[in-house]
Amino acid sequence: MTVRLLNVLVFDIFSISCLLTKAIVGRSINPALDIGQIEGAFIQGMGWSTLEEVVYGDDDHTWIRPRGRMFTTGPGTYKIPAFNDVPQDFNVSLMENVDNPFAVHSSKAIGEPPFFLGVSVYYALKNAVKSARAEFNIDGYFELRLPATSERIRMACTDEIVEECVAIGKDSASDFQPRGSF
Repeated sequence: MTVRLLNVLVFDIFSISCLLTKAIVGRSINPALDIGQIEGAFIQGMGWSTLEEVVYGDDDHTWIRPRGRMFTTGPGTYKIPAFNDVPQDFNVSLMENVDNPFAVHSSKAIGEPPFFLGVSVYYALKNAVKSARAEFNIDGYFELRLPATSERIRMACTDEIVEECVAIGKDSASDFQPRGSF
């Protein structure tokens, strides 16, 4: 069984201000529980695509010893979404009168689909970066790796400050990628 979700994401340059989600979960046995699951899974997916960066000792992180050691092992180094990362207006509703004749009491499971819907934040941010780059007459393809951390977003915008800092000894800052453990 699948859960279909309709998602509308509205955000400004600094934060997500509003999220509207409509879920088809069949006939919900416990609507409050289903809505809580959808909200939690979405925020987890949003964190996965924007905050949760895994860093370990490699050629780009020689200060982590021994090589191969995981650096992001706890809350001080591995960032997960907190309460202040939840959109200010987060509206989740369940579609009504959508029966599922193949399940108990016509219900549906709601596990993974809202998690993957969190990736919509990544694509919204990528579109915002594309708009910022267009202001400096930089268009075309650019790579924005996951997770889209604030550092990666800032560097991908490629303005005068980025050009000055990154382009020293480089051809152009428009192709610069902050280093991570990939």
